[in-house]
Formats: sequence, structure tokens, C-alpha cells
Amino acid sequence: MINGGAIVRDIEEQWINYNVGIMLADILRSDNRFEVRTSRNSIGEVLGYNSSSSLAMRANQANAWPADYFISIHCNANPNPDINGAEVYVYRYYTQAEYLAQHILNKIVQIVGIRDNGVRTNPSLYVLRKTTMPAVLVELGYMTNPSDLTKLLQDQGAYAYAIYMGLLEYFGFVPLN
Repeated sequence: MINGGAIVRDIEEQWINYNVGIMLADILRSDNRFEVRTSRNSIGEVLGYNSSSSLAMRANQANAWPADYFISIHCNANPNPDINGAEVYVYRYYTQAEYLAQHILNKIVQIVGIRDNGVRTNPSLYVLRKTTMPAVLVELGYMTNPSDLTKLLQDQGAYAYAIYMGLLEYFGFVPLN
């Protein structure tokens, strides 16, 4: 493991991220309006030799595909266990990425029932800074908050579905039956 993110009660963030990402990819693949690629294609796949090279590989892959949109899925952590909720990061406001982020966040809040912490900018995040397409970094919830952690463990399919519904709303698509 290069950098699997937060670890709370022996639960590694990377496994939640991977599961939600694969579930989302499966949903998107079942909808012929989308073509999807993932940076990790198996649970044991390791990208790069450290955190920096892993992030660079992800951004470079997306730029080379070329992807139209980039969605990075994560979980948050905080020393204060009372901090909770979902947020989505973008490189800057007033962009397509911000509009996409807002649709995704709205659906996560609505479908999963988690607190809305808003769309935020963070131009220092590598995958937001180095991708050439609209990119969002979704923080699904706080692993350090007991209620959020329960949702992150038990509602992974709901998170994936919420991101999908946010994409549909962003593009003005109706769900397939």
C-alpha cells in the first residue's frame, strides 16, 4: 500500500473508495450514454511507487484517454469525531466542475441522508490541478464520525447511485428504466 488514506478501526479508506468507484463504474457501464474507465481495475492494483507518483499516474491516464470528466472518490477524517458530512472539491468556482460537483453533492445528501458541507475549492489537490478536463474530488463522509462511518460501510451502493444520479441531473438526462 502506497497511501491508502485514512485508517479508522482497522478499516482502510482505500477499500471504501474502491468499492464505491467500482459500483459507480458498473452503473455507468449499464447506461449506454456513458463510457467509463477506472484508474484501479482490481482491488489489489497499486499505482506508482509513492503517493505523488500514484496521483500523477491517475491524472496522466485521464488526460491520455482523453476523459471528458474526472471523478475522484475519497473518505475524510478529522481528529474531532463530531465533524461529519460530505463535500466535493473543485479547482476553482464558476466552472463546469463546480456545477457537476453541486449536482453530485445534492444527490449524495438527498439519497444517502448525510450532511451537506458544500462545494469547496482546493487548487492544491493534484488531480484537480493536473487534469485537463472538469474534475471533482468527492469526500463521501468522515470515517472518524460514527454515523458517517456506518453509512460509508453499509450504503456504498447508495453513494455510487447518488453520484450517478448527480451526473444524470448535470447532463439533463432522465434515468433509464
